Amino acid sequence: MAALEESQGRTRDQRSVFERYQDAAADAGELESSLFSVEVTADGRPTDIEREETEGGVIEDITSPFDPEHIDIDTRTTTVDLLLSRLRNEMIDLAPDFQRKAGIWTDGKQSRLIESLLLRIPIPSFYAAENKDGSWAIVDGIQRLTSIARFVEPQTVGADPLELTGLEYLRNFDGAGFADLSGKLQIRLRETEVVVHVIRRGTPEPVMFNVFARINTGGEPLTRQEIRHALIPGRARTLLAELAETEEFRRATGHSVVGDRMADREMVLRFLAFRMTSPHAYRPGDFDAFLAEAMHQVNRLDSAEEDRLRTEFVTAMLAAEEIFGHHAFRKYRRNQQRKSPINKALFEAIAVNLASLDDDDRDVLRQTDVLDAFAELMEDAEFERAISVGTGDARKVRKRFDAVQELFGNALDETRRDPAL
Repeated sequence: MAALEESQGRTRDQRSVFERYQDAAADAGELESSLFSVEVTADGRPTDIEREETEGGVIEDITSPFDPEHIDIDTRTTTVDLLLSRLRNEMIDLAPDFQRKAGIWTDGKQSRLIESLLLRIPIPSFYAAENKDGSWAIVDGIQRLTSIARFVEPQTVGADPLELTGLEYLRNFDGAGFADLSGKLQIRLRETEVVVHVIRRGTPEPVMFNVFARINTGGEPLTRQEIRHALIPGRARTLLAELAETEEFRRATGHSVVGDRMADREMVLRFLAFRMTSPHAYRPGDFDAFLAEAMHQVNRLDSAEEDRLRTEFVTAMLAAEEIFGHHAFRKYRRNQQRKSPINKALFEAIAVNLASLDDDDRDVLRQTDVLDAFAELMEDAEFERAISVGTGDARKVRKRFDAVQELFGNALDETRRDPAL
């Protein structure tokens, strides 16, 4: 009996991720389902982006081992006043274009943090990476530090002053600002001790990334792209934001990519990464490290290279929208009406392949029923798995890029053989 149940379990699991999603969504009468998981926004709402999975489940584990001797973490006990002094003197990098900086914590949540400090309740530690000049890039604790600064010295973070609201114990302070506190309470806040774990400069970047991923288990953990954003300053930060905000990207993705967790910037980065490094040159290893290196590559681009990549990106977005319609970058079955969530692996494979074509070929594809051929490709279990599970595996990277390239090549060949198509 056990063998029979095991066999039946295997039979059920042989359905593709897409098929299980379609069945669940049809039963539920809605797009989202627990079987076909999607990413969430900062406030926990489901997005229109499919969550990537490893062979054993959702990507969370650290896959790149490193030498423990390379970990150099200095734990410091400092005060709120010293942290604010570092902010005033620009010795703390809060990543000013960090999209999560504003809007994640409500005034009420920020106020309750201040209330905790006034009540002498310890708050969680901060984690920072030390830069070459001795400044700190705050990776874990951005919201806490921003909240404190906004109440005590709002000018250091360029924010409106915080007036306390929604307090649970010190309700008599509702509506109060820092200046409304007694001198004794002001000093209590400034002299409050906090713990900062600083990963010292000289620690290899992959080690830093993995350490932050490992300790990143709070109530609102950072995404991998948010960690990259915090650790790698430079032109890459702003270029990814600029491309993610283009109207061409927004239209191609159906205006459905929520950017508050930087999913949009990660999609742009994946396009740039595989335009700068051929999918066939991608080597087995840590996909996160590959994307981090791509950000460094973007930082080193000259203006001509940057302009070329920008043009290629915009061109690919326009072509994808015109060729695939509202199913662009989404899994699709023939005659399917409901839109699937956007798939990041499909995004990179389709966008990069479209960018590699010339204008004439893209014009031909616009006149061809590529969507129907794509539905046939989705019947290929190996391809479906290459865009669904363990997408950072080198073989799966090559599989999906080669398959999409072949899809476009076959469509172009058929049209050339029979121009009436």
